[in-house]
Amino acid sequence: MSIDAEKGEAQPKVDIEALAQKKPEETTFAELGVSPQLCEACEKMNFKHPTDIQKESIPWAIEGRDIIGLAQTGSGKTAAFAIPIIQRLWDNPQAFFACVLAPTRELAYQISETFESLGSLIGVRCAVIVGGMDMMSQSIALSKRPHIIVCTPGRLQDHLENTKGFSLKNLKYLVLDEADRLLDMDFGPKIDQILKVIPRERNTFLFSATMTTKVAKLQRASLRKPVKVEVATKYSTVKTLLQYYLFFPLKHKDCYMVYLMNEFAGNSTIIFTRTCHDTQKIAIMLRNLGFAAVPLHGQMPQAKRLGALNKFKAGSRNILVATDVASRGIDIPTVDVVINYDVPQSSKDYIHRVGRTARAGRSGKSVTFVTQYDVELIQRIEKDLERKLDLFPLEKDEVMMLQERVDEAQRIATLEMKEQEHSKKSKRGRKNDDDDDDDVDKEEQGLTLTKKKFKGGNKKRR
Repeated sequence: MSIDAEKGEAQPKVDIEALAQKKPEETTFAELGVSPQLCEACEKMNFKHPTDIQKESIPWAIEGRDIIGLAQTGSGKTAAFAIPIIQRLWDNPQAFFACVLAPTRELAYQISETFESLGSLIGVRCAVIVGGMDMMSQSIALSKRPHIIVCTPGRLQDHLENTKGFSLKNLKYLVLDEADRLLDMDFGPKIDQILKVIPRERNTFLFSATMTTKVAKLQRASLRKPVKVEVATKYSTVKTLLQYYLFFPLKHKDCYMVYLMNEFAGNSTIIFTRTCHDTQKIAIMLRNLGFAAVPLHGQMPQAKRLGALNKFKAGSRNILVATDVASRGIDIPTVDVVINYDVPQSSKDYIHRVGRTARAGRSGKSVTFVTQYDVELIQRIEKDLERKLDLFPLEKDEVMMLQERVDEAQRIATLEMKEQEHSKKSKRGRKNDDDDDDDVDKEEQGLTLTKKKFKGGNKKRR
């Protein structure tokens, strides 16, 4: 853990040295300089004590310093920038007070929820401006002059160029959340354009799980004499996370996955895949075997993506099959297990995926599937983590007993995927999307005969 501040600058009113000697669980938000009203809001959200990143960054942020925050995913970064912004907004209420840039639509909605919950006592108004949604309704939301805008860079740039009367000339705070991901997704040019049209006299917070060369370059371009708060090494995961791997031939991948679903029956589980096609197919296959699975990927309409996420959050579906669209910032504290169906392409992606579990001090498990084609990838991840993953204990004979049922479920899932593709092609030319909702209902119901055939599929086979 380290804090780097520019020498000679005024120190915050709170005693940083005294705070550094205390553990987060021994610290209160009031000791960080947080106002009584916000302390009350934190208590209502069950934020009893600040996390490491909150303890180190909030005092500086309240004092008006720019912040670079490096912390593991799941460490409370959102509240670390939301609390100081709301406190300053309380003292100086104005429209378009802060703008938060996020890499994904789902993360943008989640950040907005945190701001509105923490700012409920003063009626903080947020607008979420992301792609995949109607520009006109977003323009109307902007015309109501919200305090906070949470957005993806591309859609914000669209509105800055095309929405009459909208500007950020009075912006006081800019937040770049998950900055490494923003730059990995090639938002760099959009961010550069946004930086040119917002005030230079502002506060900027840059938060990231890893400090890459791109992030360092963005830091130099957008922050002034920042305080650097680091509570993580370049590649690290939380101590409460148990990390396992399974090694097997590629052809048995689905069989091992179904075995684990039986083992983890009743647990809230996220399965990460590499492609949208695999995400859809696996979700259908699991439903045909009696598991409550729902897909989430980038090719789904935004309304359906949010619907899938809400079902998983509410617990009506306890298995979420997703691409990396769900690996960043999605905060569902009750996720018990993360399964990497495909080995992530980079250590950063691995850290963010497994960071969906073991959040806010809770424990969790991750299992990474390794086939004969993934050995080099997993070795690279282990090298960056500076640790070896543990072998998940199981009996291979018990896994292979499921092969026949899994083969049949795969066959039926393939047929359903073909039917869906045919249905989409026949609807392409129509503007009305009402019929598309029927497809989702069919997806979730599965084939009635199949459901009957595989009833009880989530019971353990011993």
